[in-house]
Amino acid sequence: MIVHSRYLGTLAALAMLFLAPVRGVRAQAAASAAPSKIAVISIRNAIVATAEGKQAQAQLQSQFAPKQNELQTIQKQVEDLQRRLSEGARTLSDEEKTKMQREGELLSRRLQRGNDDLNEELNAAQGELVDGIGRKMLEVLDRYSRENGYTAVLDTSAQGSPVVYGSSQSDITQDIVRLYDQAYPIKAGAGAAPAASKPASSAAPVAPAPAKKPTP
Repeated sequence: MIVHSRYLGTLAALAMLFLAPVRGVRAQAAASAAPSKIAVISIRNAIVATAEGKQAQAQLQSQFAPKQNELQTIQKQVEDLQRRLSEGARTLSDEEKTKMQREGELLSRRLQRGNDDLNEELNAAQGELVDGIGRKMLEVLDRYSRENGYTAVLDTSAQGSPVVYGSSQSDITQDIVRLYDQAYPIKAGAGAAPAASKPASSAAPVAPAPAKKPTP
């Protein structure tokens, strides 16, 4: 059968109409069949591992060191009173014991208040640090994920994280740290503390030790 040329265009158009949905279904099936690319990251570790994070931690350590040393001194005074009360249980007079016990109680309350204040100030300062670096890090992470075709990135340091296993090959923490340092380099000598300083997170407040009454 000979088909007139004027019908060829109509047949081609109809073919495209019928084939287009089929091709769309095939494309969707291929996309759904493609494996998802998922990575894991420890945002908390990444933040403190950046050059900016290390510098900020050193500054926090320097800022809170005087108050930390003061609390440690009070802690030693409380412990000294406890020791003297224990050793003098049989030799100290009741008046001396009562006086030392009151002194220990006052020091313990002072130590507790100091610990509470230090905790509050330290948590606030660390919160600002995490928030400031974290917002910029998410931008770096978003760009990295799109460029490398990741469909999801899970934070293993998040509270209640659903991640129970993540291979080292899928961990991109160090990559993000490296890219962050490149995007946000610190200025040389910008208030950097000595290298021997411990991170601020290690400067935990001293736990109060209330004075003990001597055992008869």
